[in-house]
Amino acid sequence: MSAIEAMHLSVRLGDRMALEDISFQVDEGEFVAVLGPNGAGKTTLVKIFLGLIFPSQGVARIFGDSVNRLSPEWLGYVPQVKTLDRHFPALAMELVGSGLRRCWPGWMSGEEKKTVIAALARVGAEHLAERALGRLSGGELQRVYLARGLIHRPRFILLDEPATGVDVAGQQDMYRILEDYRKETQATILMVTHDWGAAFHHATRAMLLNRRLISMGRPSEALEDEFLRCAFGHVGHAHEMRMVRHD
Repeated sequence: MSAIEAMHLSVRLGDRMALEDISFQVDEGEFVAVLGPNGAGKTTLVKIFLGLIFPSQGVARIFGDSVNRLSPEWLGYVPQVKTLDRHFPALAMELVGSGLRRCWPGWMSGEEKKTVIAALARVGAEHLAERALGRLSGGELQRVYLARGLIHRPRFILLDEPATGVDVAGQQDMYRILEDYRKETQATILMVTHDWGAAFHHATRAMLLNRRLISMGRPSEALEDEFLRCAFGHVGHAHEMRMVRHD
């Protein structure tokens, strides 16, 4: 069974085509990295699967159903840490609790608090529960976001450039947590990233996007020089991928 699929997806934003005739399928248990230049439509694709944008043409499905009919508990979302205002007066456990209720929790029951603490413990962040968001490092905040995204133990996880603003150690922890969760639950992961190393070393498949689908397959195949030139118009990223392959 396909976990997610897109059939001839096109999205027009004003007078610009953000995505044009995109079709692909992702099987359950896969980890797909989505790469491409700025303005390639990567975040637009995420918003479609979150139900925040409706395609101008085509269909997007999750587990065979339309996106807007998906049970919220099946989907976990992890944004960039830099999207959060660090001056927002809240605790880490409250941010995680917002994933449990799908709204900000003004008050949580004892049972809800237990669920939140268990989610934080799953990502090694139980000790951060009572810490103010403004006192968290980038890596700590990303763990809290991961706990929020995983609190319902979703079957499909969407991540939008989750390594932005996170140091190398925090990134390694994040990828380890995601890998462990995927192996445990056979969850499907779709991650927008600029991290070529993460795509090559962690993803089962890579998708190269520039408004159209340039290539999709195993990272070593989808990120070949000819496809990178087509997506970016130059060979700089091809040299970077050669360095990653030699690590």
